[in-house]
Amino acid sequence: MTIRSFFEDAVACSPQLPAQRFFQGNQWVSRSYAGLKERVIRAAAVLRHLDLQPGRQNVALMMENCPEWQEIYLALAGSGLAVVPLDPKLRVNEVHHILRDSEAVAIFAGTRLKEVIAQAVASLPDLTSCVWVGEGSNMVEAVKGRISCAYEAVTNCAAAAYESAREWFENHRPNEGTTASIVYTSGTTGKPKGAVLTHGNFTENVIATLAWVKFLPHENFLNVLPLFHSFSFTGNFMIPLRLKGCCSFVRSVKTLADDMKVLKPNIILAVPLMAEKLYSRITEKLNRSALARLLPRIGLKAVIRKMVRAKFGGKLRILGIGGAPTDMEVLRGFQSIGIPVLEGYGLTECSPGVAYPTLDSYIPGTVGHILPGMEYKIIGTDATGAGELCVKGPNVMRGYYKNDEATAEIIDADGFLHTGDLVRLDDRGNIRICGRRKALIVNREGKNIYPEEIEQIIERDPLIQDVIVLGYRGAGETSERVGAILVPNAEALEQKRAEFGWTSDAQSEEYVRDAVSALCRQHLADYKLPRKIVIRQEALERTSTMKVRRVTYARALDEIRC
Repeated sequence: MTIRSFFEDAVACSPQLPAQRFFQGNQWVSRSYAGLKERVIRAAAVLRHLDLQPGRQNVALMMENCPEWQEIYLALAGSGLAVVPLDPKLRVNEVHHILRDSEAVAIFAGTRLKEVIAQAVASLPDLTSCVWVGEGSNMVEAVKGRISCAYEAVTNCAAAAYESAREWFENHRPNEGTTASIVYTSGTTGKPKGAVLTHGNFTENVIATLAWVKFLPHENFLNVLPLFHSFSFTGNFMIPLRLKGCCSFVRSVKTLADDMKVLKPNIILAVPLMAEKLYSRITEKLNRSALARLLPRIGLKAVIRKMVRAKFGGKLRILGIGGAPTDMEVLRGFQSIGIPVLEGYGLTECSPGVAYPTLDSYIPGTVGHILPGMEYKIIGTDATGAGELCVKGPNVMRGYYKNDEATAEIIDADGFLHTGDLVRLDDRGNIRICGRRKALIVNREGKNIYPEEIEQIIERDPLIQDVIVLGYRGAGETSERVGAILVPNAEALEQKRAEFGWTSDAQSEEYVRDAVSALCRQHLADYKLPRKIVIRQEALERTSTMKVRRVTYARALDEIRC
């Protein structure tokens, strides 16, 4: 199957059901599958206008979440063009690298990105066309030496042009092996590489996920996470498409609480940072409410759960978390207040789903079982049973774009993709993620230490805004010790400063170090304790999915012998 066949099936079977909900012109708008099909044909008019060549060319898509993102993607991938999704927050040099490496010949971009795009494409003669999408697109100046056009101007075509676009789209169809997306990894440990993902990769992953997780037909998915990332792309776009469901766009993260009440989602997908903030806000309000504190004591906890679910719109069936490990306290906390939570596991190179639990068998701290149709092996296990997870299946990428060397490093001769993630299996066969192989700290006793485990402990301290745990070497040493770089919570620290009357930063930093050290001693074995703690005020550098960019801090704590 292809992404286009998913779409055409939804249009044929459920033409009047809502495909998208979004805020436009000061009101909420619902667009049916029939309406979306018309928009896709109009988007295809742009592709025809630019004389793009399906099956032979790659086209970049760099926009914030919006309904146009989906219609443009369906027109591009649906006609056989390979889509290169980009994070609209990338810097000029990062955009330049991806456009050059992917050999994109055109880009669809939000109007506010004009300056970034103009600088990034200046030395890329093969990228010949820029299409501006969004408010003010008619006013955007042309990029020197490039064909520039306003998306809305071309899509508002006359009847004859619309019919020509429909015929063009009908005559260009992908197959399962056609490249749908070239998704560039977020680069936590190095230069981003383009994972080549086919239509079959995505559709097989969706079919396996639905067979396991048991989503329901026509479910309403709340779209908060960026569509350029594979987790949101598959979870908030491809899965609803297969279910003939709806993708509901929030206005912004700031309006999330209000939007949930209006949109009433069945499914919300989140990364850990978002989930932790949601949980924190809920528990904060519950702790401030005398009624909320009283009800559980008199056997009315169900009332609390109903109150909490109402804040999510009242129809929430699943809160799915992915992208990185989530604090166990948050997972158990959601369960205790009646929010059905699941934590899954995947990676871009696998389209992205690899393992998910089911609602009736979920154990917090695990990510369930490997999806149907996939094979796996765990190699290089240590004394605790942790080893690297390797997977094989129809959702695994073809390889990295024109990078055979990098592909050979991650996919072995038997076709298994080496995930770089260290895992253990529990007695029920559930997968527990221990950490990244490259982030693993090996001390002088030969013990394996997982930074993620220590980070989750430190993050519990309300004084801490951000943390990265990493190995460092003492002067002249080859083995590693445990170190941590901390960013304090400025507001919480200011309250302590006023309480204790500190007059210098040194006093507050010493307090933070002592508090973190005490917390670690309470929860961790002695060999896992941070021996060096560095305090910094600037936020840690993160990827688009809010993972700390570890490559930035590698060897930052090493001691050099003079």
